[in-house]
Amino acid sequence: MENLACFQQRIENKFLTTNKQQIMFKLKGTVKLIKDTVQISDKFAKREFVINYSESMYPQDVLFQSVQDKCSMLDGFSENEEVEVSFNLRGREWTSPQGEVKYFNSLDAWRIEKVGQGIPQDGPSDMNLESEPAPATSTATTDKEEDDDLPF
Repeated sequence: MENLACFQQRIENKFLTTNKQQIMFKLKGTVKLIKDTVQISDKFAKREFVINYSESMYPQDVLFQSVQDKCSMLDGFSENEEVEVSFNLRGREWTSPQGEVKYFNSLDAWRIEKVGQGIPQDGPSDMNLESEPAPATSTATTDKEEDDDLPF
């Protein structure tokens, strides 16, 4: 039973399901490439970047995108920096003019922070899924409390 609890805790540290049923993930790696922001339309802009994830047997170059106001969060980063990216996995269906149905996935980054820095580029948040709980503060006890064998 203890192994199941440890497994569940590891899973909870990797993703969180919100009310909108979006799944949020985190990935640590090295910035390999940061592209310029591209204005797709009057109302839509995106910026792509690549993170080299080398914690697996076979290192992977993973393409992320940030959209709209999140494009600027990459301005403070450069290639070869160790970072942690928080992102949503998105998928969609597209039908070509010929009627062929295709499916696309994207990794939409919404936060990036330098590893070891502890403060995200766009400010602190309660969404840090791997944060440690704050240590309990000790309080002075009296002799009467020490003799008390109640667990509370």
